Amino acid sequence: MHVNGVVERASYRTAARDVIDIVIPPPPGRDIVPEAIPLVVAFEDDALLVVDKPAGMVVHPAPGNWSGTLVNALLGRGGELATGGGEERPGLVHRLDKETSGLLVVAKTELAHRKLSAALAARTIRRRYAALAWGHLAQEETRVDAPLARDPRDRQRMAIVPGGKAARTTFVRVARFESVDLLRAHLHTGRTHQIRVHLASLGHPVVGDDTYGGGGGRRLAALPPKRHFLHAAWLTLPHPITGETIELRSPLPADLRASLLAVARLPALADHPDPLDALGFFNTNATDS
Repeated sequence: MHVNGVVERASYRTAARDVIDIVIPPPPGRDIVPEAIPLVVAFEDDALLVVDKPAGMVVHPAPGNWSGTLVNALLGRGGELATGGGEERPGLVHRLDKETSGLLVVAKTELAHRKLSAALAARTIRRRYAALAWGHLAQEETRVDAPLARDPRDRQRMAIVPGGKAARTTFVRVARFESVDLLRAHLHTGRTHQIRVHLASLGHPVVGDDTYGGGGGRRLAALPPKRHFLHAAWLTLPHPITGETIELRSPLPADLRASLLAVARLPALADHPDPLDALGFFNTNATDS
């Protein structure tokens, strides 16, 4: 602190007509530190990387999560990452919620990032999620077109809000069990918590989703704490350089596989290497494209 051009102590008592200059330093930044965290890679070449993200991993650093994120792990692998996503989101083309597992796209070069971002906006990247929802949807196929924004009553949640960002999801029932539906959820847009909020709006929240009303009945669904049944299982995208169509599938992780077997009660399903495939999850039709 300067008073009348002279450095003074913080205990200085001001007087009338003193001219006080205070310099407020900028807030300290946080360096994003590379970390040796193992990742499951579903696809990789010089332009593109697709990671099979585990549940419990935050995608990028933010207050409260400056380490242990997917970005820390990507930096720990070394190699090039596009910078178009920003300093704290190098290479990221889209995100997954912390407790959502599955396939996530990362761009290695600036050209790949631009083209993948454009493909995402043009909806030529198709992302389909496996979800268990409590109860039974009224129809075999349900489309929800409802805008999303921060919940004005709770900024930690998203909500359907008039004037929010456009959001559209198609839900197709793959299998109907006693207390839940297994759904294939196709994102036409990519808003935060989109699938979770849209299903909750139908009165059928994602099984295990504490935030949007699906957290009860964990023991019935054999789910561990803080885990919801949502998995980015199927990804189709044009390669950003060659244009070739890439199709990738991610099998259910062990916790969700155990949950599906618990609610399905089909002994033969346990012997199949991929229960989703056995139930027809990867069979689509024109309306689900």
